[in-house]
Amino acid sequence: MTAIALTIAGSDSGGGAGIQADLKTFSALGVFGASAITAVTAQNTRGVTLVEDLSPAMVGAQIDAVLSDLAVGAIKIGMVSRAETARAIADGLRRHGRRAVLDPVMVATSGDRLLRADAVAALRSELLPLADLVTPNLPEAAILSDLPLAEDEAAMRLQAERILEAGPKAVLMKGGHGRGATSTDLLFDGDRLLRFEAPRLATTHDHGTGCTLSAAIAAGLAKGLGLEAAVGEAKAYLTAALRAAEALKVGSGRGPVHHFHGWWPA
Repeated sequence: MTAIALTIAGSDSGGGAGIQADLKTFSALGVFGASAITAVTAQNTRGVTLVEDLSPAMVGAQIDAVLSDLAVGAIKIGMVSRAETARAIADGLRRHGRRAVLDPVMVATSGDRLLRADAVAALRSELLPLADLVTPNLPEAAILSDLPLAEDEAAMRLQAERILEAGPKAVLMKGGHGRGATSTDLLFDGDRLLRFEAPRLATTHDHGTGCTLSAAIAAGLAKGLGLEAAVGEAKAYLTAALRAAEALKVGSGRGPVHHFHGWWPA
């Protein structure tokens, strides 16, 4: 049977993040991708100039259309910029008895804020309880846990424990915003703590890294991998996409990762 994943996220007109990054990631990892768009953004490698949200009814209708017909093996949630959208997504997941990988997108790589203040509480109350996995970076984890920015692994674990109290089954604390030669992500489910390491790459081609990682995890789950294996495969894929990104000549700001590094350029 064809592995299928659904991404519920915003559109990036520059093609490096959001829905576009998710669908590229699904395809690169051998998964058919479906989408439910939450917002349209006008953005490029230099920043975001305008965000226009789709209506909650439209977001819900897209979710219903996909889940009522396609045999979706995994769902990824990305940009949810307002509370009404978070509630519409949660209602759709509950209607179909589904859970998801939640990437709590709050700020773009360029520094532009993508999540309105009123949406943070809704994300906590509506979507965290429906997440099989939530994948915050260090600034996002600090917001979700109401704790200072984590500076070591002990603080990362403490924040993961705090986030788990909201109801997700597991938390992947991403270490990309940390320091040192190694980028370490911590996967914690309340019992086991697993470390995923990769060399920290010095690059300005990192637009869409969070979207890409969470989409890659969803792709692995859609193919039937367990959570640990899906995270490991996703980490390896993203590291390779970052390492190959210098081959892309896209835009004049923070360029995208190379989703199709396995195919082109040779």
